[in-house]
Amino acid sequence: MQLNSKTSEFSWYPLLLISPFFFWGTAMVAMKGTIEHTTPLFMASVRLLPAGLLVLAVTGWQKRPQPQNRKAWLWIALFALIDGAMFQGFLSEGLVRTDAGLGSVMIDSQPLAVALLSSFLFGEVIGGVGFLGLGIGILGISLIGLPESLIVNLWEGNSESLSATWLDFCQGGQWLMLLAALSMALGTVIIRFVSRHVDTIVATGWHMVLGGLLLLVLSGNLESQQWQALNFHDWLALAYSTVFGSAISYGVFFYLAAKGNLTSLSSLTFLTPVFALTFGNLFLAEVLTPIQWLGVCLTLVSIYLINQREKLVEIFSNLGNKVTEAFSEKIQKVKS
Repeated sequence: MQLNSKTSEFSWYPLLLISPFFFWGTAMVAMKGTIEHTTPLFMASVRLLPAGLLVLAVTGWQKRPQPQNRKAWLWIALFALIDGAMFQGFLSEGLVRTDAGLGSVMIDSQPLAVALLSSFLFGEVIGGVGFLGLGIGILGISLIGLPESLIVNLWEGNSESLSATWLDFCQGGQWLMLLAALSMALGTVIIRFVSRHVDTIVATGWHMVLGGLLLLVLSGNLESQQWQALNFHDWLALAYSTVFGSAISYGVFFYLAAKGNLTSLSSLTFLTPVFALTFGNLFLAEVLTPIQWLGVCLTLVSIYLINQREKLVEIFSNLGNKVTEAFSEKIQKVKS
C-alpha cells in the first residue's frame, strides 16, 4: 500500500510542478478583457485578498501552525510588500499599458535573476549548461512576445527603424513589467527565509491578505469607478484568476520554492507565455506567427536543459572520459 501511494504521488508530481504556470498563463487570458472594465490596483487587490483568505481557511482546516513571533511577522510583511503588493501592482499597471504577450516576456525574465540570487545566497550550482538554458529561454520568450518589427529590425541591423521601434517599446509598460519580474524574483528567494520561521502555506496566505489590503487601500485613494463597469463574465474571470491564478498557484509555487531547487523551479516560468499564447489562440482566436512558434520550441528546450543540467553534465563527462580513454588506448597501440 505504501509503495502504491508513493508511486501515485510521483506520477502526479510533474502535473503539480507545472500547474502554477498553467494557471498563471490561463489567468492572463481570463484577465485580458477584464482590465478594460476596471482599474489595475483594484484588480490586483481582488486577485490577492480573497485568494489569501481562501488559503488561510484551508490552513486553518488543516490545523497548520500560525506565525508565533515578531520575526515571523516581519518576514511575512516583507514578503507581502515585495511579492504581494509590488509584484501584483506593477503587473496590473503594466498590463494596462502593454499587451499580454509582451508583458509575459518581461515577467518571465525573472528566472535569470532568481538563478543569480540563488547561486549567491544558497550556493546553487548553475553551470555552463544551466546558463545556456537560461539564455535560450530568454531568447525564446523574446521571440514569443517582443514586437516582430523590433526583432526583424534588430536582425537586419536597420538602425533608424530600430531606434524608432525601441523608443516605442520603452515608452510602454515594459519597465513596470520588468519591476514586476524583479519583485517576483525577490519573492521567490525570500520564501526560503520566511519558511524558516513559519509554515510556507500559512505565510503564502498571509502575504496575499496583507498585500491585497495594501493594494485595496491604494485603489480607494487613487482610483475611482473600480467595479461599476464589470459584467458577469468579468466577475467569472476575476473568480478564476483569484482561485486558480492566485490561491492554488501561489500555494503550490511557494511550497515547491521552499523545498526544491529555485533555479530549476523558476525556469518553468518560461512556460507561462506558452500557455497564455496557446489558450489565447483557442479562446481568443490569436494566431501564432512562425517566429513565435520558434520561440515556443526554444522555450521548451531551455526548460529541459536547466532541469536536466546535472544529468547532462554527467553524460557529457562520461562521454568525454570514454573518448579520452579510447584515444589513449590508440596512442598506446601506435607506440607499441
